[in-house]
Amino acid sequence: MITLRPSQERGHAEHGWLKSHHSFSFAEYYDPQHMGFGPLRVINDDWIAPAMGFGTHPHQNMEIITYVLEGAIAHKDSMGNGSTIRPGNVQYMSAGTGVRHSEFNPANTEHTRLLQIWIQPDQLGGEPLYGEKEFSREEKQGRLRLVVSGDGADGSIKIRQNARLQIGLFDAEQKQEVALAKDRLTYVHVARGELQVNGMALKEGDAVMMSAEEKLVLEQGKQAEVLVFDLPH
Repeated sequence: MITLRPSQERGHAEHGWLKSHHSFSFAEYYDPQHMGFGPLRVINDDWIAPAMGFGTHPHQNMEIITYVLEGAIAHKDSMGNGSTIRPGNVQYMSAGTGVRHSEFNPANTEHTRLLQIWIQPDQLGGEPLYGEKEFSREEKQGRLRLVVSGDGADGSIKIRQNARLQIGLFDAEQKQEVALAKDRLTYVHVARGELQVNGMALKEGDAVMMSAEEKLVLEQGKQAEVLVFDLPH
């Protein structure tokens, strides 16, 4: 079963300094048909104005992944971490029993665009954790690169959930087929460009939800950047 989630049907928020599209219910956007997909709870496509950002705020019991598409984001948290995340970097924060952090666009003239991803953990509590890692374009060009997993396989960042996130860049004749387990869920989000997913033509911001499918086929990309989530029910 494959269900299309068109870009234009996502929630939208406009706050002047922040423009955001919500794949699932978030803040003032509520859609009972889109509360999440398995443990995947949030995909926010955020555009942050120069020298603006999110002030210090708390999180608890959530696996938070930040993937920068354009610009940079400066992060500080109550664990003592402070760094600037740029395109190609994947940042991870397990809120656990509780953490506070801030995120700001450090540039004076350029906007930042990022994907903020929340995954519900498979256990509550635990000490807050932080991690970040760079994955080069070469690692993702024409294929999916595992960047997040529940076991840290293949040099990926380990999270507190039996979930996997792969990211790939596809253009022209580049193609990949992936066998899918029938007892798992697959969520495919096209962050940029255009891509055919199992024969369906997707554009920037589109996504598909898949269950009980035998394979995933990615092809005919036009400067596409795609995120593929493998999730438990």
